Amino acid sequence: MLLDSIHSPADVRALPEGQLPQLCQELREFLVKSVSKTGGHLASNLGAVELTVAIHRVFDTERDRLVFDVGHQCYVHKMLTGRRERFAALRQLDGLSGFPKPHESVHDAFIAGHASNSVSVALGMARARTLGGEDYRVLALIGDGALTGGLAYEGLNNAGASGEPLIVILNDNGMSINLNVGAMPSHLARLRSRPGYYHFKKWYRSLFGPRPMKNPLYRFNHKVKTFLKRSLFPGSTLFEDMGFTYLGPVDGHDLPRLCDALRWARELDCPVVVHVNTVKGRGCAFAERNPDMYHGVGPFDPETGLLKKTGEESFSSVFGKALADFAREDARVCAITAAMADGTGLSGFAKTFPDRFFDVGIAEGHGVSMAAGMAAQGLLPAFAVYSTFLQRGYDMLIHDVALEKLHVVLGVDRAGLVGADGETHHGCFDALFLPALPGYTVLCPASFAELRHMLQRALFALTGPVAVRYPRGGEGAYRDDASDKPLVRLRAGRDVTLLSYGVLVNQALAAAALLEKKGIRAEVLKLNQIAPLDGAVLADFFQETDILLVLEDCFGAGCVGQRVAAILAGEGRAPKKLILKNLGRTFAPEGGVPQLEERFGLDAAAVAAAAEEACHER
Repeated sequence: MLLDSIHSPADVRALPEGQLPQLCQELREFLVKSVSKTGGHLASNLGAVELTVAIHRVFDTERDRLVFDVGHQCYVHKMLTGRRERFAALRQLDGLSGFPKPHESVHDAFIAGHASNSVSVALGMARARTLGGEDYRVLALIGDGALTGGLAYEGLNNAGASGEPLIVILNDNGMSINLNVGAMPSHLARLRSRPGYYHFKKWYRSLFGPRPMKNPLYRFNHKVKTFLKRSLFPGSTLFEDMGFTYLGPVDGHDLPRLCDALRWARELDCPVVVHVNTVKGRGCAFAERNPDMYHGVGPFDPETGLLKKTGEESFSSVFGKALADFAREDARVCAITAAMADGTGLSGFAKTFPDRFFDVGIAEGHGVSMAAGMAAQGLLPAFAVYSTFLQRGYDMLIHDVALEKLHVVLGVDRAGLVGADGETHHGCFDALFLPALPGYTVLCPASFAELRHMLQRALFALTGPVAVRYPRGGEGAYRDDASDKPLVRLRAGRDVTLLSYGVLVNQALAAAALLEKKGIRAEVLKLNQIAPLDGAVLADFFQETDILLVLEDCFGAGCVGQRVAAILAGEGRAPKKLILKNLGRTFAPEGGVPQLEERFGLDAAAVAAAAEEACHER
């Protein structure tokens, strides 16, 4: 197999051009076979095979800086930079990350996982290169989806005006920035991507001296050419108006043309956009037919594409169904998502209530502000958003929602540890920053029944901003609904109090059962609401024991446990022994949630051991 001889980008550059199609075919076959076992991002990587090979044919990423946006399409890059043998551990604990990580390889210029920042980061690197007097190229590889995020335009606007030599590769696999119809645009696109065209252009400009734009004849010819080009290639005007030289569109599966375009971009001493059209899922029939389904996918049959685990209810799907039910009852209920209709369980809502469903793209800040505007005019907007992505809307949560005390409902999906996507995707901050915002109510269901009930309360009973935070996946052994009160006692005990919220109450209950076998009676308290916290209620419940263990899957600084302890101290009920079980100050890596809970001491056995030690010390 040709792929067995590829251990570095140098091996890719050394291949005869005639062997490149075989390499691309083998890369796709390996991708499908590997991801079918581990799960991961398939369709986006299949679409970027030729593009990634072309980048490594033209550039040296050991020195040149390649900045990925989001990073969903980095698998082929990893395979070509010496990490193919590690793909069996893709997205596994202590394995290979599914995103670019500089600690893995010198070929990974910058960490990725969130969207729209690549141009800004690349411009920073280009400026550092210029200031340092160094000589290397800087590339930003951004997809059309990431261009729905406002930060991308902030970066493009500044980069184009900077004049810094910088290459932005736009991998356009879905959103049509421009529509070229007819034979003439296709012919001109081919012509513009050929080296001869670029060499002629350079020679032509040189005829008019070092500053051709000062020559009246050149300016006249340039205006005529620009008018014709903009008529045929309207999509190019956005980038050129920002100060970029626009190349393309280029067929992203035509390796010779890709390499020619990238070589020309490399020679230009200015900001350049190379617009590449690719097909998501290319070369795999079931992924091409349904690229959304195979964007981020679990293990599947590599021959048929059938998922090995399907049909399970999740907190996301329950949220979407419940929201649709409430929308039937009240025409004011609307749903908002940020390019995550399937992931947040809102696909059914979108089909049933298309006029009340709004996908804002990768623009969470805009989503929050739009929800604020809807609420100000009397609607009941529910913004379903992953916890890790809600961070992008933090400023709007304060200024557009909190200050106005608007009734915006946030469905904070993927709260807490989420697993294989790793540190960029764990939802470990919302439990810290949402309770800190004035006027917010933050609810934490531990079962599907509680999620339905809390969402109903959030929409119709509570006022002001309300967040309902829930984890990825399904519910645990606890399936009751005790959500009417902010704090409930799930189990009585006089030796130690275990306090938690959300699905981690399952670990607390399991730990109490382990302690009971050792003669230790553990009380289990469950917070249904982590903001606001009522000091009188907390003090009333914390009467039986003098040891408090708080269990939560967020970072330690500003965690719920710290706030509870401070409130209890203010009420004169400070525990004699306080144990905080959380992530501390460490980002959690990739891995299964049970594995990560065990690593950070959040599993039942570790909780029971910590409680037992505290009881013996007493």
